[in-house]
Amino acid sequence: MEKGLNLPQDCWDFVHSLRMRSKYALFLAFVLVVFVFIEKENKFISRVSGKLRQIPQPLVDANSTDQALVLAENASLLSLSELNPAFTQLQNRLRNFSLQLGLEPAEESRGEEEREETAPGLSQPGPRRHVLLMATTRTGSSFVGEFFNQQGNIFYLFEPLWHIERTVSFEPGGAGAAGSALVYRDVLKQLFLCDLYVLEHFISPLPEDHLTQFMFRRGSSRSLCEDPVCTPFVKKVFEKYHCKNRRCGPLNVTLAAEACLRKEHMALKAVRIRQLEFLQPLAEDPRLDLRIIQLVRDPRAVLASRMVAFAGKYETWKKWLVEGQDRLREEEVQRLRGNCESIRLSAELGLSQPPWLRGRYMLVRYEDVARRPLQKAREMYRFAGIPLTPQVEDWIQKNTQAAQDSSGIYSTQKNSSEQFEKWRFSMPFKLAQVVQAACGPAMRLFGYKLAHDATSLINRSVSLLEEGGTFWVT
Repeated sequence: MEKGLNLPQDCWDFVHSLRMRSKYALFLAFVLVVFVFIEKENKFISRVSGKLRQIPQPLVDANSTDQALVLAENASLLSLSELNPAFTQLQNRLRNFSLQLGLEPAEESRGEEEREETAPGLSQPGPRRHVLLMATTRTGSSFVGEFFNQQGNIFYLFEPLWHIERTVSFEPGGAGAAGSALVYRDVLKQLFLCDLYVLEHFISPLPEDHLTQFMFRRGSSRSLCEDPVCTPFVKKVFEKYHCKNRRCGPLNVTLAAEACLRKEHMALKAVRIRQLEFLQPLAEDPRLDLRIIQLVRDPRAVLASRMVAFAGKYETWKKWLVEGQDRLREEEVQRLRGNCESIRLSAELGLSQPPWLRGRYMLVRYEDVARRPLQKAREMYRFAGIPLTPQVEDWIQKNTQAAQDSSGIYSTQKNSSEQFEKWRFSMPFKLAQVVQAACGPAMRLFGYKLAHDATSLINRSVSLLEEGGTFWVT
């Protein structure tokens, strides 16, 4: 033992050096294991995060609202979306730990983040717009809606709220009117987010496996009749509202929702939204960039058109005209007055430019569109912030110079410069008087002149329009 204690100093130094080298080797081995583990975790998390980003976010958001409208098939999307922030947080912590150990240069880390943010699959060519054409029946909304339907990068729906009106019943006026407005608004929001599944609850008969043959006016939406939404035709399967120019199988709602997400913009027309104020939550929703175009028309022309298109609902009016009774039933006049007032109040709200509507509201008269369709189309597209394509311009040129108007009640082929005044030469003056008395405030707001006698009503040289009928609020 004493000999061991009397070892030369250089031997002690050698033993101490071996001990230190062993410690360094163990530490380096530990660091190497940690580095390998971190790299594997980073790659795994990157793959998972990449897959999560591929999930259509609007559908995820749409399925996180009213549980009554959530489909069981989409529950997994919601769960994954909740996990995504946790994975991102863990990934950031691992990256920070790598930086502290000096295993990943800061410049390389920042470069990777920048590449993720600018990945081609995650960016869009421009802001996605959501255009609502807000109108009432027989105001020319089918014709104006085609301005957006004909543009290839817009997913357009024709009157999807028709299904809600046919399925859900509300008492007219008061709480019933407010309740229907809320239902319409919530469904509208889901549709703008491309959650077309929300319609399945209102389509009758109910779709099976997301397939339906009863989507209202499917043929009026090009996006629902294009590939891949247009699936192979199925023999002996009757589709009530079929595509116009090609034969397709029943509408696959899933394919339609995916097509909606692929389009750059989304637009739809609705004649069942009466109160503009109910749309405030949509205008303030950060997921939407809403543009509202309110289309109005001379109430006298609207009534004349409705009495032809919906003859059964206006038997009382026709009887009054034929039998020459002194007064029309008061409830009929009140209904007409109520319709005009709801339109006027919405327009006044839009023109007052409350903060939530600034840059999001435009008021357009149908008569101005009929007289100058291409000019008004350009104004509407400029307001919406969407470039107008030659495809739409060509359609307008071809469909506003028709030799004679089509007979269908939803026709979009018109000799537009002549069409808008046809009602003047067939409407009895006493009918015009009733409309003017009930809708006077709305007519004055929109620049429609009153006819003081039968001669001024039918005289072509007397204009019933004041100029400057397009109000573009920015």
